[in-house]
Amino acid sequence: MNTKFSTRTIAALAVITFTLTSCKKDDNDSTPVADYSQHISNGTNEVIIKTYANLNSLAAILETSLVTLEANQTPTNLESAKQAWRDARKPWEQSEGFLFGPVDQQGLDPAMDSWPVNVIDLNGVLNNGTPLTKAYIDGLDGTLKGFHTIEYLLWGTNSNKQIADFTAREFEYLTACAQSLKGATSQLYNAWISSGGNFGSNLLTAGAGNQVYPSQKAVLQEFVNGMVTIADEVANGKINDPLAQQDVELEESRFSANSKADFADNIRSIFNIYTGSITGANAQSVSTIMQEKNAALDSKVRSQIADAISAIENIPGTFTAAITANPQSVQNAQNKVRDLLTTLQGDLLNAVNNL
Repeated sequence: MNTKFSTRTIAALAVITFTLTSCKKDDNDSTPVADYSQHISNGTNEVIIKTYANLNSLAAILETSLVTLEANQTPTNLESAKQAWRDARKPWEQSEGFLFGPVDQQGLDPAMDSWPVNVIDLNGVLNNGTPLTKAYIDGLDGTLKGFHTIEYLLWGTNSNKQIADFTAREFEYLTACAQSLKGATSQLYNAWISSGGNFGSNLLTAGAGNQVYPSQKAVLQEFVNGMVTIADEVANGKINDPLAQQDVELEESRFSANSKADFADNIRSIFNIYTGSITGANAQSVSTIMQEKNAALDSKVRSQIADAISAIENIPGTFTAAITANPQSVQNAQNKVRDLLTTLQGDLLNAVNNL
């Protein structure tokens, strides 16, 4: 079961409930309605669409690196492919603070990021002789494609796979899997932009008559609910499951030892959508709204984001080793993310609901 899907579905239902509330004032209230057009534009264009553009570009590089690896099977090309995977992974993890819209509606999240890898069925495919094409991989379950299947095939179960350990069939699978992943990232990016599915316009035109977002506040609520969802997943899923059960097989991205980077980038996705920029620019955003309405709350959110990232990155060694060797450091990171979660789903969401 893809637990990420189930938690996000629950969060999506919460978003629907929140979006029923409009920013419109009572007809007898002469108080001007605040205009959050630029705040929404920054979140949509400067964060969401730019993150998906980066993801799509880096997925193309990953695809190229795996085609090159299949054609020229050298240790150098293997290392290049591994780095290309890490590079493409970064914008994906930094998109998990806004997993709403096409990524959810079109089933793109499980197609790209299902965990864990179904090793038994994967071995069955590797041994069955079926031609490995993009179309064939596209039709497989999410646990047989996407980031983690590529990761597993590149690094191996014990994270020490060498060129001599690969079969010809595995190289073929990697190429087709990368092509499938690139198809999914292209579909996701195109679904948002004006020349494609133009889902972004739903956010940019929020208000009366908009069937998706009947008010600008509904978009801001969507942003905050996205932050809540990923903070909850990092604290109570990604960190908690392997720590509480002392089971490294529950650790996401363990083959590549990329778990800490994943988790930190998940929290950065919160920072990006909160501040309306992927560059750290001082943009109009949920943050600037809070600076005006409740400066102490804005300072608290920013501080807790920084504390959570720092605590994750300061876990000694790999996350795999720290689960047993330094569980207190993992617990500290979990606590910092939980502190952030409490603030997001309590104070921040309440503040946005009351705009």
